[in-house]
Order: sequence, then C-alpha cells, then structure tokens
Amino acid sequence: MSRLMLSVLFAVIWIPVLGIAQTPSSTPAAQAPAVIGPAKIAWINLEQAVLTSDEGKAMVAEIQKWVDAKNVENETMKKEADALKNQLSVQGSKLTDEARGELEDQIEAKETTLQRFQQDTQKEIEAKKNKMTNYLARRMQPVVEKLAKEKGISAILILSSARDAFVDQSMIITEEVIKAYNQTYPVSGAKAPASAPKAAPSAPAPKNP
Repeated sequence: MSRLMLSVLFAVIWIPVLGIAQTPSSTPAAQAPAVIGPAKIAWINLEQAVLTSDEGKAMVAEIQKWVDAKNVENETMKKEADALKNQLSVQGSKLTDEARGELEDQIEAKETTLQRFQQDTQKEIEAKKNKMTNYLARRMQPVVEKLAKEKGISAILILSSARDAFVDQSMIITEEVIKAYNQTYPVSGAKAPASAPKAAPSAPAPKNP
C-alpha cells in the first residue's frame, strides 16, 4: 500500500472582484453620466499566496506532521496483515480446517480495518486541507482589498491557466500580497521579544559638605 501523502491541490477559491465602483444609486434622469476612467487590473496566484505565506507554511507543516503520524499507523496495520498472510502461506497446509479458517478470518478483518482506516484518513486530510485554505483565504481578503486601494487597482483576478493566455509579470502582485499578509498576521507561536532590560539605578547625587 502506498504511503499516504498530503496532496497540495486546491479547489479554486475565488476572491470576489475588488470593485472600486460601487452599485450605482438612483440619480435624476437629467444628470449627465459619469465619465469612467481606465481601470487598473492585477492578478494574483492565490494558491501560491496561501501556501507560501508564513502562516500558510506553518499550517501545512502541522497537517503534514499529522499525516506522518497516520502513515506510521498505516504501516503498522499493513505489517500486521502481511504477517498473518505470511503465516497462512507457511503454515496453511499444516493447519486444521478450523485453524486455517480462523486465520483467514483474521486476515480479512485486518484488511477491512486497514482499508477503512485509509479511507477515513484521506477524508480527514481533505477536510483539514479545505479548512486551512478557506481560513487563510478569508483572512487574506481584507489584505488584498487594502493593497488594491493603496495601489489604485480596480480589480484583482485570480490567475487561471485555463482562462489567461498571457499575463505580464508586472501585473502579478502575488509577492506583494504575501508580504502584506505576513506583516498583518505574523505567525503565532513566534518567540516574543525579550523584555527590555531594567535600567541600571542612577548613582545617588553627591551630598553637600
């Protein structure tokens, strides 16, 4: 059985287009239409932003640690099943029908348990992955909006190889978003700065003679 691995394939997570233009309110019919200037659009690789932010990398590492522990359990259960199969192969002809049947039942039970364990673990991996990506995407939304306003960007689109035939690299702001996100949400658990040392007591003023 192949080792369970943490797949880092993400379903498309859309950040709503950052509309600088709000829904127009009702205006008198006689009012001249507003002149709309050229829109400034940028792109972001959201998967990269989520995974390579400091918080994202820390969360991926935690999930991988959990997956590694599950892999150990998986290998232990597989070895137990293989040991029973080997026992049946070596001793099968010498066993009574009752003993052989009991051993075969044990093997079947072990394999069923192993299969269910793998299925349940894979579901848990997907659930943890989705929870992480949704959490990070929600926290990244206001960071992206703030950056868009600062740079005068009308809309930020998510890079899509299926849609985008070509995007100028200067229009991709992924690294800027990651930097802004790391500054907004420093990785929790980082060591707090040491408290400032206490100032040495000042020397007593000399007494008047």
